[in-house]
Amino acid sequence: MTETYARTTSAWRNWAGTVTARPARTESPASVDELADVVRRAHAEGLKVKPVGSGHSFTAAAATDGVLIRPDLLTGIRDIDRAAMTVTVEAGTPLKRLNTALAREGLSLTNMGDIMEQTIAGATSTGTHGTGRESASISAQIRALELVTADGTVMVCSAEENPEVFAAARVGIGALGVITAVTLAVEPIFLLTAREEPMGFDRVTSDFDQLVAENEHFEFYWFPHTGNCNTKRNNRSAGPAAPPGRVSSWIDDELLSNGVFQVACSLGRAVPATIPSIARLSSRALSARTYTDIPYKVFTSPRRVRFVEMEYAVPRDQAVTVLRELKAMVERSPLKISFPVEVRTAPADDMALSTASGRDSAYIAVHLYKGTPHRSYFTAVERIMTAHAGRPHWGKIHTRDAGYLSEVYPRFGEFTALRDRLDPDRLFGNDYLRRVLGD
Repeated sequence: MTETYARTTSAWRNWAGTVTARPARTESPASVDELADVVRRAHAEGLKVKPVGSGHSFTAAAATDGVLIRPDLLTGIRDIDRAAMTVTVEAGTPLKRLNTALAREGLSLTNMGDIMEQTIAGATSTGTHGTGRESASISAQIRALELVTADGTVMVCSAEENPEVFAAARVGIGALGVITAVTLAVEPIFLLTAREEPMGFDRVTSDFDQLVAENEHFEFYWFPHTGNCNTKRNNRSAGPAAPPGRVSSWIDDELLSNGVFQVACSLGRAVPATIPSIARLSSRALSARTYTDIPYKVFTSPRRVRFVEMEYAVPRDQAVTVLRELKAMVERSPLKISFPVEVRTAPADDMALSTASGRDSAYIAVHLYKGTPHRSYFTAVERIMTAHAGRPHWGKIHTRDAGYLSEVYPRFGEFTALRDRLDPDRLFGNDYLRRVLGD
């Protein structure tokens, strides 16, 4: 085979700067056949193999000292099937490019997360999600996927073909092989009306079930050290489109959400005592707004302030209890928290290691500005989450291991048995997978 792919040996770091890896080499295959060849060669050399996307995971899920595979040359849409209403996309395609390409074709994903910098394979492998009453994560929208396994075999998985692999590989954390393409369900493009509105913590939590039930997509942010929240309700609209004005959008999404927030976080990191006052001022500065646009312009927004994050999925009927415990913990502690807490929901799904596997879920995410010591806060939060059988996001900071995770995932053994079959030599293993899946 003629080698057309790039090969380097430089260090790799993730977006947040929490993980650094020094692989023996980095390769960027330009086709599925080349990728399969890379896997076979690494296996023959006794080197581990890990694919990496955009590096937006905070964990070391993609770290390796072996062969790091970058999917930069495996991008673009392979096929659009308008009869089946699916799109097949190469694994390295950034969500941003996928969303804009689909929009040009008059198509859209049903639901998505709140940023679109990740690659499609990286996002789905770690269970990236948005918020939805009935619509679930991006992984739940997968209808088929193509996977290169440890012996270099190219396997196609769907509900009909290799269904046991399909049930696991949609959220596979890179443990089962290298995903090379994903087939997603799509629908004709539609409009969403977003209603953003400040609301008190006590009202949001007392009305939480009603707010979730009445809206297709409901989420909110609580500002620690205050009783203030900002809510967002996204619902389908008959139109017409009414996007935010260019000036007001820049003020809200760039100046306030990124520029001013960056300054506030920098000040808070330097002088932690100022954080509660800053939180009160910033949360009171929020104002209501309503706008209507195509989905990716409503679901997603720019996130330029770098941070570290922990997120847990808890049973949705325990969300309010968990939130109140979290608020009480912050209020009685000396912690100074500069980032709001994000709350979203998802319906139960059927994927073995999805954080919503088998149960309706609420996601509670905590963040701190990059460079701020996070261990005390995240440890206290994790203690609350695990008391409620919380499941950590696979790409966000947590300390759980296989012993704990096997108790909160009923199908954990199904996944690890499949891993034993597909990768008995742990070609795709690393320290993170050893901790969360066992060995």
